[in-house]
Amino acid sequence: MTMGFGQAIAACMTDYATFSGRASRSEFWWFYLFVVLMSWGATLVAAAAFPADPAASDALSGLVNLMFLLPVLAAGARRLHDIGRSGWWQLLYLTGIGVILHIVWWVLSSKQERNAHGAPASAAGI
Repeated sequence: MTMGFGQAIAACMTDYATFSGRASRSEFWWFYLFVVLMSWGATLVAAAAFPADPAASDALSGLVNLMFLLPVLAAGARRLHDIGRSGWWQLLYLTGIGVILHIVWWVLSSKQERNAHGAPASAAGI
C-alpha cells in the first residue's frame, strides 16, 4: 500500500526511534523528501536572515540534519527490513560507496511475504 506525503511524515515521526518493523518504499521516500526539503528550507531561511554570514546557513542546515538523523536512520532500517535485509547494513554509509548500494536497495520493491521483521505493510493493515 502506498502512503501519501503527510501520512509518511506522520508515520516516520511517530516511529522516530523505532528500528523494528517494516517501512514501505513510499513511506521512506516521502519522508526522505520531507527531510531534504526541511534542510534546504533551513539553508534558505538562514541565508536570508544572515546574508553576511554564510556559515550560519550551514550551521542551521546542519542542525536540522542532526535533528532528523535518528528518524532517518530508523526509517532506513525499517526500509531495509522491508526488503529482507538487516538495519545494520546502514553502517556501509561510513564507507562512502555504501550510499550507492543503499539507493539501489531503497528503490527495490517490498518483499510480499512475511520475513523476520514482520508482515509487509499492506498485510499489516497500514
